[in-house]
Amino acid sequence: MHRSFPLATLATGLFATGFALFPVLARDVPTLDLYDPFEPLSSESVQASAPTAPAVAPPPAVAPPKPVKTLVVSTSTGEASWYGPGFFGNRTANGEVFRPGTMTAAHRTLPFGTKVKVTNLRNGKETIVRINDRGPFSGHRVIDIAHGAAQHLGLVSSGIAQVRLEVLR
Repeated sequence: MHRSFPLATLATGLFATGFALFPVLARDVPTLDLYDPFEPLSSESVQASAPTAPAVAPPPAVAPPKPVKTLVVSTSTGEASWYGPGFFGNRTANGEVFRPGTMTAAHRTLPFGTKVKVTNLRNGKETIVRINDRGPFSGHRVIDIAHGAAQHLGLVSSGIAQVRLEVLR
């Protein structure tokens, strides 16, 4: 059995859902420039048909941050050693948990939180460490560097190295 679908039912269904079909006329198109869809567009026609964006003011220029001047308070040289794997998880003298990869160091007298630039005199590598522990208590060493900083300075394999310490403010 063939059942016809009345056009009125279709129309009421479209209007009930909020959709309506209207024919588009040539006068409804904002431009009269016609083009062949199979021909490439020239740059002039693309620019002419492109909508112009409203002028937007560029964002204000932000001044780059001023470089922080580090003042070297004192300089000394001596032998450095490193410590690490056996102490991971323990507390340092200032109460922090000692973790792998830290850029910290132990010094006998410098206050906790002091930043020290350490330079390996053998290879010229340098890094900045923060004092958070006490030591070294072995021999005539001047600083005991955490494993992360020791790797950066290239003194893990040798165990000890001659270094220059520059206390920063």
